Amino acid sequence: MKRAIVLIGLGWTLAAVASPYTEEELDSIEKALNKTLSEVVVTGTRTPKLLKDSPILTRVISAGDIKKSDATNISDLLQAELPGIEFSYSMNQQVSLNMQGFGGNSILFLIDGERVAGETLDNVDYSRLNLNDAGKIEIVKGAASSIYGSNAVGGVVNIISRESSEPWTLNANARYGDHNEQRYGVNLSVNRGKISSSTSAQHTHIDSYDMKNGGDYSRFYGGGTWNVKERLTYRVTDRLKLTGRAGYFFRERNAQTNVHDRYRDFSGGLKGLYDLSAGRNLEVSYSFDQYDKSDYMVASKKDVRDYSNVQNIGKAVYNHTFGGKHILTVGGDVMGDYLMTYQFEDNGDKKQLTADGFAQFDMNFRKDLNVIVGGRYDYFSESSMSHWSGRVSGMYRKDRVTFRGCYAGGFRAPTLKEMYMNFDMAGIFMIYGNPDLKPESSNNFQVSAEYTKGLFNATLGGFCNLVDNRITTAWSQGLQGMVYTNINNVSIAGIDANVSWKTRWGLGARASYMFTKEHVKRGDPYSSSTRPHTATMRLDYTKRWKNYGIMAALNGRVLSNVTVDEFTSTSSYEETESVKYPGYTMWKLNITQSVWKGIDVIATIDNLFNYVPKYNYSSTPSTTGISFAIGLSIDVDQMFK
Repeated sequence: MKRAIVLIGLGWTLAAVASPYTEEELDSIEKALNKTLSEVVVTGTRTPKLLKDSPILTRVISAGDIKKSDATNISDLLQAELPGIEFSYSMNQQVSLNMQGFGGNSILFLIDGERVAGETLDNVDYSRLNLNDAGKIEIVKGAASSIYGSNAVGGVVNIISRESSEPWTLNANARYGDHNEQRYGVNLSVNRGKISSSTSAQHTHIDSYDMKNGGDYSRFYGGGTWNVKERLTYRVTDRLKLTGRAGYFFRERNAQTNVHDRYRDFSGGLKGLYDLSAGRNLEVSYSFDQYDKSDYMVASKKDVRDYSNVQNIGKAVYNHTFGGKHILTVGGDVMGDYLMTYQFEDNGDKKQLTADGFAQFDMNFRKDLNVIVGGRYDYFSESSMSHWSGRVSGMYRKDRVTFRGCYAGGFRAPTLKEMYMNFDMAGIFMIYGNPDLKPESSNNFQVSAEYTKGLFNATLGGFCNLVDNRITTAWSQGLQGMVYTNINNVSIAGIDANVSWKTRWGLGARASYMFTKEHVKRGDPYSSSTRPHTATMRLDYTKRWKNYGIMAALNGRVLSNVTVDEFTSTSSYEETESVKYPGYTMWKLNITQSVWKGIDVIATIDNLFNYVPKYNYSSTPSTTGISFAIGLSIDVDQMFK
């Protein structure tokens, strides 16, 4: 007997499939599908909402997607899953992000909804963003300042930890690849009555290695990381839940033989969620994050700390439901921000207090019509600066087509570093901060249409960002050095297209393409490095028998070339030359075999077609050609079922 099953995949994949299963098999599948149908997202609206009903354009990378990519870090995963995202190198092989024309300081990264402290060359430490216990990742492209404030002018990436309702789970995993690349992880969750605990630990290592060809760099710097996290939840009553968390991160990078770069982070927090009554709840939380950098002298074994960023954040959010369907959300945050850095004069330090209040009204008029309006007011003590950000978004569903549209105001306040920097750039020139900087602001417009029929799903969208007062550096003749300044009238526009398809035989395919055009006024001290054309693709197959299963995924990404105007003089930003960064294509094959209950063997071939850059630009991948890795994952709890 054939029955129709509605299959909604995380992200933008929705499908319906008629399949000849037995009644027992159908019941099992329908339970899994019901769980998927009830999947909620929280990043776009800050309150739980069904993904298919959210008017905020949100992309979700599921735990299954993470498994299919076999990614060790967030940069590999995002580049494999999403077009328009590129991680490249800045000075001294520090990792930088470009997401639809916005740099790392304009994309807000969150871990379970909490901000991440510390930065290097305007980017957070992406190696901190551990995938070992990630349950899913939610990405909101476009301005989200109306609910997240500064640094969300270009988007939000929220890594949400895995949760389990089982009495206990235990996973141990390991991976070994070329260049002595190693990854070891453990995840343990326990649920006992009112108390639940989730513990994760991961260690990674890779050797330094020489590139096959020369260029901007000729050697990849190796190193290792340790990442340990604990989350403890106690249900005091049916209405009150308390969650505590703590984490430690350590990274060592072998950039020099006699001096190693070290990075440490200590984080923690406590959150209370109280259900006042049906449709009313209050969340109050405190979080702490301290990110330090130090130089480790190998010969003397001295460890000299020269950077520390400490954030203390208090937050309160209240939700009230009217008529069982309209939700009012109000809240506020207070953050103490402390920065000590070698980039300040005499290794000095600065402090700043920020405060905000926000409100949002989620109006669900009908099942096929949803409108959300909201706004936020932010204040920054050090610059006596305040800013208002607003947003209105809507969703309308007609038969198989869903239309979404959004206007959002974005902003980014100048950081303490940008206001007070006083740094000698290797004796070449000085870089000075500017306490008179204005905040970056943007007007972001997005529209999209999504069509679903059976196993086929397609989306087509367009976006436009009008950015004013973008913060960058320019040469100052008076100071004889670089100084932070504002530039006007930067525009970023593009098209985003996605197609996906699944079959009842376990075969699936997905392709995504993005066109991005960034325009900067001629003569401004800023040069776009955004690739105009990017695409990602995946072909996967999943099949399971009684005691054996196989999952194969072929992931590819294509990046076009881009011409960049690079400055040729440190005394004038008007002297430039055009440099063409070549395009490239990378493919990765990942095969996972379930050989017994809870035991998976993973084989990975990266850079499948042996791409090797002829010249190593900062934007080319640090590869020496095709590489291989083998991994093992054991779910110990499954062995006892």
